[in-house]
Amino acid sequence: MYEGKTVAIVVPAHNEEKLIGKTIDTMPDYVDYIVVVDDYSTDDTAAVVREKATQDERVILIQHEVNKGVGGAIGTGYKWARDNDIDATGVMAGDNQMHPDDLPDLLDPIVKNQVDYSKGNRLITGDAWNNIPRVRYLGNAALSFLTKIASGYWHVADSQCGYTVINLKALKLIPLDDMYARYGMPNDLLVTLNIYNLRVCDVSVRPIYADEVSELNIRKAIFTIGWLMIQLFFKRMIQKYIIRDFHPLVLFYAMGAGLLFIALLFFIRLLWITFAIGDIPDINFLAFLFCAISGSQLILFAMFFDMQYNEDLKRSA
Repeated sequence: MYEGKTVAIVVPAHNEEKLIGKTIDTMPDYVDYIVVVDDYSTDDTAAVVREKATQDERVILIQHEVNKGVGGAIGTGYKWARDNDIDATGVMAGDNQMHPDDLPDLLDPIVKNQVDYSKGNRLITGDAWNNIPRVRYLGNAALSFLTKIASGYWHVADSQCGYTVINLKALKLIPLDDMYARYGMPNDLLVTLNIYNLRVCDVSVRPIYADEVSELNIRKAIFTIGWLMIQLFFKRMIQKYIIRDFHPLVLFYAMGAGLLFIALLFFIRLLWITFAIGDIPDINFLAFLFCAISGSQLILFAMFFDMQYNEDLKRSA
């Protein structure tokens, strides 16, 4: 137990036979349960975990009969923790890339009831730029910006960091069966937490990269999750600001987007006329300028209102 609270760590694992043992061995003593979710590995991951279970009674192995993705594996672990009334449930990947010494910093805001969800942020320290592969870092930064807009948690960054802790209240409140099953799960979860007005904070954690090659295609992930962000943004706008509690910021977003679309049409017409007759029509240019500036201002106002509305959900750790 940690500060009188039960702690479980969910370890999603897919073909991690080389590092899953070390991940389990370095788990702190105050962790009550180590829930390893084997996401249909084709190597000896499950065998290694079973061997560790004979040495450490805290180890619990759950195996998927089909591959559900990292989000699906975490969801399975979350359901186990929810059903067993675990006070604080963390997530540590099975590739030993999350330092156990950072876990207390993630647990403290949870056990003190300061937040409902604490997440790691590897970008706070200057070491991240040197330790994280450059393409990963830039891709992560882009996805983090999109997640800020989609989730409403403007104070959090490093959205793809999977080192997190969530409390029992949140696990019992959010619909775990609807969680996104793949790499975009952290982004989807943040949006869901915001819809339910749950408190979130960032905690500085150190980036660690073990001797393994990532199977993640960064370019594909950015486009895939980018499209997911658009869907999640509209989901949050509808659920939070229309269905649950109407807020005029949705009107600002709608009018801003409409004006920017009209500005795009004026811009296309402007280019066509310019190339056709070699002259820039003043009225067309002014109409484009007015719509572009007005639309941008309305979008920025909507973002500002969103920040204000979610200020109570902002916590620092």
